[in-house]
Amino acid sequence: MSQNALPSITSTILETARGERLLTGTTVDIPLPQQPRRFYIHGWQSWSLSAWVDVERPLHPPRPPRLHPMQTDPLYATDPSHHGSWLGAVEFADERVLLLGALGTDAHVRLDGNTLRGHYENGSGEWLLAWGEETQVFARYAELLGERLERSKQGNAPRVWCSWYSYYTHIDEKRLRRTLDDLGDLPFEVFQVDDGWQRAIGDWEPNEKFPSGMADLAKRIRETGRTPGLWLAPLLATPTSSLCRDHPDWLLRDESGKPVSAGFNWGQDLFALDTTHPDVAQWLCETMRRVREWGYAYIKLDFLYAGALPGRRHDNMPREAAYRQALQALREALGKDAYLLACGAPIIPSLGLCDALRVGPDVASYWDNPRDDQLLHNFAIPGTRNAIRTTIHRLWLRPLVRVDPDVVYFRSRDITLTESQKRRLQDLALICGYKATSDPPAWLDNNERAALRAFLEAQPTIERLGRYTFRINGREVDFSAA
Repeated sequence: MSQNALPSITSTILETARGERLLTGTTVDIPLPQQPRRFYIHGWQSWSLSAWVDVERPLHPPRPPRLHPMQTDPLYATDPSHHGSWLGAVEFADERVLLLGALGTDAHVRLDGNTLRGHYENGSGEWLLAWGEETQVFARYAELLGERLERSKQGNAPRVWCSWYSYYTHIDEKRLRRTLDDLGDLPFEVFQVDDGWQRAIGDWEPNEKFPSGMADLAKRIRETGRTPGLWLAPLLATPTSSLCRDHPDWLLRDESGKPVSAGFNWGQDLFALDTTHPDVAQWLCETMRRVREWGYAYIKLDFLYAGALPGRRHDNMPREAAYRQALQALREALGKDAYLLACGAPIIPSLGLCDALRVGPDVASYWDNPRDDQLLHNFAIPGTRNAIRTTIHRLWLRPLVRVDPDVVYFRSRDITLTESQKRRLQDLALICGYKATSDPPAWLDNNERAALRAFLEAQPTIERLGRYTFRINGREVDFSAA
């Protein structure tokens, strides 16, 4: 659909308070009636930057390029325009918002001068063009996405203790058993074992630090009345894994035949699996069923963006469709009674297939890192400010899926966050309705432990006042500093 086809729409924007149009096309060009002042960037996956930015502010590609797959959609990483995955929105001087959002899973939107341009990577698709007050416009987009891609079942998210943000990979069965005992009667419903239990990324069997096996640990967790949880990154493999060595044909490859880079972590290159390969698909399902047989019912699947990276696949199909097909298979293999948290996940293609979705980068025990922000332009890297910034700009997803803002902190050990910064993170978790921490009880003093209990038991009344302001039990909270 060309610019010339839409004069009536753009003139109507100036004449009415709000409205919408459903459009169809491979490419849609929307001439704007006036110069916008802000653009809404929507990032590709969980960690990718989402924010309102000044249109006069230039955007810079994140650095280094080696990490692009972990930060943004690598297909658009060097695009200098203001752009976003699946949707884009502009705000005018009167604070009205115009949104162009795809109702399919493989689209991109950019601001080109005074034109909002959307395009599908593969074929034609539906678009919503909506204008009006910000919350109404985004709510309408969420409503239509829910009709096309389905909504996750709603309700309260479980309260989770997760091993990552205290112990990181330094976990073993003795340390986790001790922490499990220390939780006592703190009202956690899930005890989730994070990264550090596996032999390698790609080899999802327990390492030597878990001599009793993962089933034994799950049994001990259940004996405390809690649901066992486990972390995996099933769509990745590292060069040192047996999987990578034994099945090189399972790797996603580029047009030259080289393995597609999925980034760099754990001191190694990351490779993506080709989820359309029949043997990979079978192995993924077998891995999920084995995890369930061990007794784990809360499953955190991480680095899922690897399934949607550009590459040459066994089956020739669009990359987001390949990802969604893989996530559907993982979901079915886990069973309907499993709770699936998707992390590092392409946002729109994950809808309807997971119970919860991480909507920001990892938090950290510090607020931010000026080097990453100012020199590397990397807003997807772990940091509490980064996590709050992107999460607050994705709250419009709440009608579709439980949004996970990541864990909160109460401890004063091994942390540089101020009390005010910790409180801001706790408030965001209350707004999202997703309560999780990695603070070991042994690291908390009496006051911190009491504050953690109060947080877990809280059922606050929450009112949204503006883009960045909320009222929680009568107390006004402002997130604009992030």
